[in-house]
Amino acid sequence: MFGGLMSGTAGSQAARGAAAVEYFVRPKSVAIIGLSSKPGSAGMNALTNLTNNNFAGDIYLVGRSGGEVNGRKVFTEIDELPEGVDLAIFTLPVVGVKDALEGCVRRKVKAVVCFASGFAEIGEREKQDEIAKIASDGGVALLGPNCLGYSNIVDGFSAGFVSTQTIAKLGKTSDPKTAILSQSGGMMAHIKSGLELRDLPVSYTISTGNEAGVGLPDFVDFFVRDPNTQMIIVYVEEVRDPQGFMQAAHRAREAGKPVIMMHPGRTAAAVQAVSSHTGALAGDHAVMRTLVEHAGICFVDNVDEMVDTAEVLARFPNPIAAGPGILTFSGAFCAIAHDFCAEIGLPVPPLSAEGEKILKAALPGFATPRNPLDLTTQPVWQPDLMYTGAKALLDDPKIGSLMISIPPSGPMLKTYLDHVLRALKECPVKPVIFGVLGDRLALPDDFLNLAKENRMIVSRSADRTLRALLAVYKHGLALERAKKIVPARPIAALPPLGKGTQAEWLGKKVLAAAGVKIPPGDLARTADEAVAIAKKIGFPVAMKAQAAKLAHKTEAGGVLLNIADEAGVREAFQKLHDNVKKYNSSIVLDGALVETMSKRGLEMVVGAKRDPKWGPVIVAGIGGVMIEVIGDVRLMPPDLSAEAIAEELGKLKMAKMLSGFRGAPAVDVKALSEVAAAVGQIMRAMPEIVEIDINPLVAHAAGEGVRALDALIVTKE
Repeated sequence: MFGGLMSGTAGSQAARGAAAVEYFVRPKSVAIIGLSSKPGSAGMNALTNLTNNNFAGDIYLVGRSGGEVNGRKVFTEIDELPEGVDLAIFTLPVVGVKDALEGCVRRKVKAVVCFASGFAEIGEREKQDEIAKIASDGGVALLGPNCLGYSNIVDGFSAGFVSTQTIAKLGKTSDPKTAILSQSGGMMAHIKSGLELRDLPVSYTISTGNEAGVGLPDFVDFFVRDPNTQMIIVYVEEVRDPQGFMQAAHRAREAGKPVIMMHPGRTAAAVQAVSSHTGALAGDHAVMRTLVEHAGICFVDNVDEMVDTAEVLARFPNPIAAGPGILTFSGAFCAIAHDFCAEIGLPVPPLSAEGEKILKAALPGFATPRNPLDLTTQPVWQPDLMYTGAKALLDDPKIGSLMISIPPSGPMLKTYLDHVLRALKECPVKPVIFGVLGDRLALPDDFLNLAKENRMIVSRSADRTLRALLAVYKHGLALERAKKIVPARPIAALPPLGKGTQAEWLGKKVLAAAGVKIPPGDLARTADEAVAIAKKIGFPVAMKAQAAKLAHKTEAGGVLLNIADEAGVREAFQKLHDNVKKYNSSIVLDGALVETMSKRGLEMVVGAKRDPKWGPVIVAGIGGVMIEVIGDVRLMPPDLSAEAIAEELGKLKMAKMLSGFRGAPAVDVKALSEVAAAVGQIMRAMPEIVEIDINPLVAHAAGEGVRALDALIVTKE
């Protein structure tokens, strides 16, 4: 059955990568396998898409009924095909896919697109894995299954089965062109129409389906090399190869091609929905988002935001990590914008002193030079104020973009736009959106023509504009933050760890090896050892029962504090054993951890999690019992510098607690950030660790450091 298969390694290499994608989008020969001559059938639609778009290569047909279709012979067996066909289009039901794929391997077909459903998206993952192995071992690039098809709009090639279309090839245009990758065919079509209505041409639309073979990394790498693509949009419900995808996205950013991504699954209901849709094995959404943004991907939350953000990044692919300048004719809108920006987390930078000086000299006395900037109604009589205001905001180095929000002023709109365009020619390149209120009220043709001629982004919704600028701002921040990474380094004197949950004393040895301060002390296996340790470190001391299976020491009576003397130590040692035995007689203690009592401070949490697919992230935030109440933490990549981590901690909801609150001293944020960076280094140095939790990590006043009072480390079972 498998005669003629390539070796696994050679086959796998031939079946993946940008070179394999070339066979899908620019084949020189195509075979349609599973053809029915019935009008409107999947096979006939696939054939019509080839002929309507004047496919110049060889076309071969395979169907059980044989005969001829439109003057072309229909083979009844795949083995009748010539060797080396570039692309086979499967218009087969699920039951015929395996045999057809084996036939394609025998005939050395280079690529197969499989439309059939009935695989992992309905739980039949073994069936999907089987065809994936056949294709990989046989050197066949496989797209799908459960794939809706794709189009190369540059050359006018379409592989689709649902309907027929004649593709209008891309002509010569200076507009940036976007490739769309989507695991949902319906979403792919929606995004395409949204972009084209904004005069943003689309170069390719690819429905990747279940991605049993080629997937996101292969297509992203292809688009990185493709001169006809300047931006990539990705709608995905499961990233099957996270590391490959992030590496490809990083290469896209290095090539100056933004990648915009939407991935549902923030809620339990969404996870269930995507699982039934594309067979997704959903991972941790927050982990995924943290790491893809770190890879240089612009992450958006909804379809409107995706299209709005795409329009901005298509025109301005290098965003600045700064909030917007806002220009309006309305003091009321200034207040509304402040509220809305605060609500969504978009900073509105204050105007620089130089900007204030320039505007104060130009504006009427009743107008205040600030950001947001209200020009009042004065532009009606002095329209060149649009130039002055726009230029002052765009010239400000602390402002990263410009939003203009004005009423639909009829014939004056073109005049206002003229002045804004004049300012743009003299200012740094920053995203600019010309917002015209009035929803569906028609705009003058001369204004629309001027905007189109100058590729000006025109919006009818202030809220959507600000959300798009938020996405662009966050993307700029992520790109800046990605520069602040530290190389992995070995950590000396790490203790060997067992499998599963580790006892606190062992976890603290790992932390200490990485430079994290822990309370002076040690593990005592006898009462005499406990006394000796206490005398060495000084009274009073704390004693904690130690066992890997004792996850909740406090509930078991396994924590005793403020032990003042030798007699108290001996009594506490016995009491710990008695309490734990009463709590769970099956737990055998390693001993008792004897430590100095630590002074009070702000209780923080620092930890890490290793996602089985995406890898590690670090977590830092407000700790103690508050973590269960408010969950105020930041997720960060494990290779961030302490400096970048400190910036992230400043974004906590309770960040005021770090800088001193109601008479409390400011805490040692530098030391706190260094602990988080050390945890990131541990996760990179010890791949067997799946979780670290330091809670509480007590932060003392600035300059006095931090100390890990508890530590939980979990390794792979």
